Parts: sequence; structure tokens; C-alpha cells
Amino acid sequence: MAYTKVKPLMVASFPSSRLTGAFGAISGASLTGLGDGIDTKDASSDPAINTNPSGGVGHSWLNKSSGEIFICTDATTDANVWANVGAGTRNVDSFQGKISGFTAGGYNGGYLNVIDKFSFTTDGDATDIANLTVSRYGASPASSSTHGYSSAGYTGAYQNIIDKFTFVSTTDATDVGDLTGTKDSHTGCSSSTHGYAMGGYIAPATVDVIEKFTFNADANSTDVGNLTAIRYGCSGQNSATHGYTSGGNVSTDRIDKFTFASDANATDVGNLFFGRAYLVGHSSTTHGYTSGSNGAGGDVIEKFTFASDNDGDDVADLTMAHSSAAGQSSTLCGYSSGGGNGTPSQAVIEKFTFATDANGTDVGDLSAGRSNGTGTQY
Repeated sequence: MAYTKVKPLMVASFPSSRLTGAFGAISGASLTGLGDGIDTKDASSDPAINTNPSGGVGHSWLNKSSGEIFICTDATTDANVWANVGAGTRNVDSFQGKISGFTAGGYNGGYLNVIDKFSFTTDGDATDIANLTVSRYGASPASSSTHGYSSAGYTGAYQNIIDKFTFVSTTDATDVGDLTGTKDSHTGCSSSTHGYAMGGYIAPATVDVIEKFTFNADANSTDVGNLTAIRYGCSGQNSATHGYTSGGNVSTDRIDKFTFASDANATDVGNLFFGRAYLVGHSSTTHGYTSGSNGAGGDVIEKFTFASDNDGDDVADLTMAHSSAAGQSSTLCGYSSGGGNGTPSQAVIEKFTFATDANGTDVGDLSAGRSNGTGTQY
């Protein structure tokens, strides 16, 4: 019987019913280029914003302990965004906001408890959406991927409470813990897992403590280190790996840096171009920014790099001088909301872009003028 060799392209289709009998064994060593679709398997932890996936956007991470799966949706070195697609709901985002800025508390002839919200995607006025547990000013800010925090402050007496409010609803804040001591005029920053509070004042003393509290549970803070000098009226910034404290009374031009990876004291890594106090902080993925003050340089925007330890540079100006404003950071812009220069206190919301060194623009107003509010972002 003669046989005709069948070339692969001659077979247009082959019904599965004809596939009968046993097939010969195929060595797995011959199969190459196949993966399981999981970039990293880990027995106990989630990815962090500085977990840089080898394949960029689309790579996934399985936490085998919790059963949660994360997909990288924004692959920016040390500022990655991981979306939770598994059993949980908490995304691992960068420390910047994409949707909204929040300004909580403050002072305008009286202590305020209002929480204002304004859009990062459209310029416009803020709306009053909720309240803190106690009216106060001079609290420190922190932002998780789901909640804003306002810690301690002053309301005729020094406070130590940690307030927490959700970003996605108009629900009032709840008291979820305490700082290690009462204080006001301190500053804060955020890692992917913890909120930090640095420095501060309680008459007649100024402090240098660095303390942190966890986002995963409602609990008191712990003292984890010290700044290089006592200070208050300072600003806070953060990269994916480090927290920064810049300016303030006592050490008006100093830039301190401390690591998130371990509990340790800060180191002095540079100086601001203008020494000043009651300024606010902002953070891009590559630079820390300060804006405003209660003296010379009250309209100044300056920046310093995260990649190396250097002094700050004066790069632009706000539309007016702001003292004791609240600071927010989106992925594109820094925001300054409110402030104390002028009577009554300012309500203006200004923004400046991170991509270019350009002056700020007036993009809206808070629901009421105020100084010494707390700025967070979502």
C-alpha cells in the first residue's frame, strides 16, 4: 500500500472524536517558554510599591498565605501600582493620589473639624464631606491606599488621638489609636504599610521623635527614632523607601531622611534653599517639594531629589504667600490648600506640576478659609 506524506498545512481541521488510544509520553524538558503566569510566589507577604516586576505591567504576584493575587497596573520604578484581583480588596498603590485631595481640620477664628474633598482630575472647589472626631488644628497627615489619617493637634489643649476616615464614602472619622504623646505643629508622611509623625511642639518643649502606626490594624503608635534636631512647623515628604522632614523652627533649612525598612534615627542629607517654618510638603516619585512659609519665601516652591542626598532648589512660586497650608500630592501635581497669611484665613487651592518647574495656579477654593489643616490624598 502506498502512503502519501501529509504536510501540516494540508490539515485544516481534525475532529476530536478521532483522537483515540494512548499517546506516547512527552518529556517536559522539551517544553520551553511556558510559565505559570505568576511573576513572584511568596508565602507571607504582598508586593510593595517598590516591588519592581521584571515584566512590567501585567505581571502578577500571588500571596500563598492569604490567597490574594495582585496585578501590576503601573510599572514605575519604586512607585508601582498593584491591583488586588484575588480574595482581598486592598490595592497596593503608590503614595500619591489619583482621584482626590482632602483637607481636614484647621483654624479660622475657631477650631474646625470639617473634612473637605476636591478633585485631582478636574479643577474646582472642595466640598464638605465629613467631620473629624475633635475640632483641632496642627495635626499630622498620613495616607494609606484606602484611608486618610489626622493625628494629634491642638484644640485649647494638646491632643494625641489618631483619627481615621475612609476615602470612598462620606463617613465621619473614628478615633483608632494614640500617638506616644500630645503635640501639635508636627508633620507626617506615609510608607505603603505605616503612617509616620515627626517632630512637634507641646509648650514649652519642642520634640524630635519619629513615631509610626500601622495601617493594617487600629493601634497606638510606637517611637521608632529621632530627627537630627528638635523642630516644629516642619514639612514631610516620602519616597517609596524613605521619609523626609524639612524646614521648621529650630532647624529651619535642614532636610532629614530616615528609612522605612528599619526603625532608626534620621540623618541630615541636605539643606533647603530658603530656611523657613510652617511650610508644607509634597512628593513626586522622584523629588520632595516644599511650598510656602510664615516668613521670607512664603510663596516659594522648591524641590530636592530622592535619588541622591542634595540641597533643595528654588524652582517656582505660588500665586501668593501661604503659611500653615495643607499639602497634597497627586501623580501629576502638588497642591497647597488654605493657609494663614491674610484675614480671614485663605480658602484657595493651588496646584503646580511635577513634570515642569512652573508657577502654581489657582484651581479652586475650600469650603471655608482655614490655616493649619491636614492634607491627604487618594
